Amino acid sequence: MSDLLSYTVTFLEMVGRPSRPPAPRPTVPVMLLRCDTPSVRFYRYLYASVGDPWLWFERRLMPAEDLAQVLADPKVSIHIVYRDGEPIGYFELNRSAAPTIDLAYFGLMPNAVGQGIGPWLLDQAIAQAFDEGASVMTVNTCTLDSPRALPMYQRAGFVPVRREERTVENPRLRLAAMPKPACWIEIA
Repeated sequence: MSDLLSYTVTFLEMVGRPSRPPAPRPTVPVMLLRCDTPSVRFYRYLYASVGDPWLWFERRLMPAEDLAQVLADPKVSIHIVYRDGEPIGYFELNRSAAPTIDLAYFGLMPNAVGQGIGPWLLDQAIAQAFDEGASVMTVNTCTLDSPRALPMYQRAGFVPVRREERTVENPRLRLAAMPKPACWIEIA
């Protein structure tokens, strides 16, 4: 395993509420709930369940105290989509640069992909941001993320504004060395 990992980040923005019709509600029954100040453990469950197939690593490596501060920030909100009482995805909005609102994290767990939930959930995030007065909404994705992410953001109305090449210490090395909680389940 290489000590370094290189990837490309694409930054996108939307400068007004989309004029296109919203994505249809999924045919499977889902419920979207805002979770004010989730516990670090629950948030990391969501983050890892959504992001492990794509090597989301920043929040897993962040010290628990720092992550707890992020989650307690009133400018940050977590919105979780449930099916049959089980969380299947989420989005995180960050208002720290208001009136620009950042879609900090967005995704579905692998068992929810391909069921029409993603475009609908993204539209819910967009509506939430503009209902709260956003003049600009931002999001970024990278070549480590799902290959569906960038095209979906663009279909929703986000426009790429810049790309950035990054090289970091391979997070797989640090993640492999981290102790797993007793209830940890590896996602295949």
